Amino acid sequence: MTDTRAPERITIYSDYVCPFCYLGRQSLSEYQDDRDEALEIDWRPFDLRAGKRGPDGEIDPDADDGKGDDYYDQARENVRRLADEYDADMAQEIATDVDSRPAQIVSYHVGETEPYGTWLTFDEAVFEALWLDGRDIGDRDVLVDCATEAGLDASVVDDALADDDLHARIDELFEEAQTQGVTGVPTFAYDGHAARGAVPPAQLSRLVDGA
Repeated sequence: MTDTRAPERITIYSDYVCPFCYLGRQSLSEYQDDRDEALEIDWRPFDLRAGKRGPDGEIDPDADDGKGDDYYDQARENVRRLADEYDADMAQEIATDVDSRPAQIVSYHVGETEPYGTWLTFDEAVFEALWLDGRDIGDRDVLVDCATEAGLDASVVDDALADDDLHARIDELFEEAQTQGVTGVPTFAYDGHAARGAVPPAQLSRLVDGA
């Protein structure tokens, strides 16, 4: 008899511009590789740059987000440590000058209109473009390259970026995440429980499998 059950899903709140989100996905990949059953990703965008955006949606580089040199020095140290732990190659440790909002908009659109595998390929291509290749994922042409890698036409990117409703939906999802108690990323959520940060595969196993 054919098993028609839908794959289990783990919800992940994340932002492409967050290095710990990239590293958290390396950990999740390790956990998925050791799992007997498929575990899909239910991705929820979380705009880390929201506090620095002006009324036009553009980032104000002079806006104070409360993160000084000491914060970023510690973040870089933690990124290096986790990259070693998860054997992850990275072209950069921090990407403060990159706006990931365009990538979030296109990714959400792909996730809503294309099969899961297509979205996952696009999603991974975006992460790799930024963290492996050091490219600006706020750039339309970079996103077109990611879409092409997923077998999609450039029009998917252009249509998404031109859709005001999608822009508004990203804002709504960010607000919903905050209402649900998500204060940072990555946050992994499953069956009413959550783990925050680029946690190791064993912790993801405890979250999902209780083991």
